[in-house]
Amino acid sequence: MTRTSATWRTPTVVIAVGCLTALLLFGVRAGFGLFLEPMSRELGWGREVFAFAIALQNLLWGLGQPFAAALADRYGSGRVLAVGGLLYGVGIMLMAQSTTPLLFNLSAGVMVGLGLAGASFAVVLAAISRRVPEDKRSWALGVGTAAGSLGQFLMVPLGQSFLSAYGWSMALVLMGICALLIVPMAGALAGKADSAGQGREQSLAEALREAGGHPGYRYLTGGFFVCGFHVAFIQTHLPAYLADVGIRPGIAAWALALVGLFNVVGSYTSGVLGGRFSKKYLLSLLYLVRAAVIAVFVLVPVSEVTVLVFAAAMGLLWLSTVPLTSGLVAQIFGPRYMATLFGIVFFSHQVGAFLGVWLGGYLFDVTGSYQMVWWVSVALGVLASLLQWPIDERRLPRLTEAEAV
Repeated sequence: MTRTSATWRTPTVVIAVGCLTALLLFGVRAGFGLFLEPMSRELGWGREVFAFAIALQNLLWGLGQPFAAALADRYGSGRVLAVGGLLYGVGIMLMAQSTTPLLFNLSAGVMVGLGLAGASFAVVLAAISRRVPEDKRSWALGVGTAAGSLGQFLMVPLGQSFLSAYGWSMALVLMGICALLIVPMAGALAGKADSAGQGREQSLAEALREAGGHPGYRYLTGGFFVCGFHVAFIQTHLPAYLADVGIRPGIAAWALALVGLFNVVGSYTSGVLGGRFSKKYLLSLLYLVRAAVIAVFVLVPVSEVTVLVFAAAMGLLWLSTVPLTSGLVAQIFGPRYMATLFGIVFFSHQVGAFLGVWLGGYLFDVTGSYQMVWWVSVALGVLASLLQWPIDERRLPRLTEAEAV
């Protein structure tokens, strides 16, 4: 708990506002894939142009995340979230005016990417974790993650409705306005963590050295790379992939929405199970099942039914990794520098996202097919499953010693 938090910022308020922030953050960006085909067609771009901008967005999101998280750890989450929300909303609105690849890269890639860094999960979940008792932390992180998924379920069909009614330009303006709602909510998540219960005062540099020397932290980072590859590739390229095989656009929107809906269940369940069972074994199982689901989807004939079943199955596994991964970071290293340490893990996620999105567009333009990327996704899922197994998830000795005092 923070010393400087206002009395009205109770755990319930922080969780509720954190959930609304996650809903808008992930709900709005989840629909970007809907714009790939119509924008590329109308503006005469190959798919790699759009894909590269979204890939750049993911990379800058991840690159800026540790710095934004460090600022949140030092100065509090509220200001960082407000600036991030402003960049995010304005960047989306400027996407509507971007009629050249350069302008699109600057708006969709740079502005939105940096905005997402300031208003993303690492900052929001750290604010939640600081206000919730440890025995409820995994559950609260699961609720916050599930809210982001609910946003995907609600906002993707809304984005498709805007797109159908007004065209892609006005639809982006309206989605940008929705994203700007993050700014006035940021005050409820203000505050920073103190070092109570963390043993002696630890500097950020010491925390980074400690985490960098922990093998489990490196395994978590590697696994989250794969998570980013999976979700970014599917979220960006699934609508275009389905259009290529003759599935009507409305099904693509509902597929992404179903991912969000079922991820509400998956993320919440993951948070609950993470409080009862080994988080590393749950992560290993999640990655392995992901690989199996993707393999089956590629092997069976594509139909509206198989698309919706695939979306529901992937939804259960979509962001279920987040409460387990962030929970392990807090469990092993404590919540003092959780935003920074999870931010670094999240950077790996976004490097994977960059490669998933960009490779999808590049290999499609070169080969005319997404098949190679699908099978790379399967292989990476198996690798990620193996990486989670040797993680030592015990609390660090300094935390145990502090509790004993």
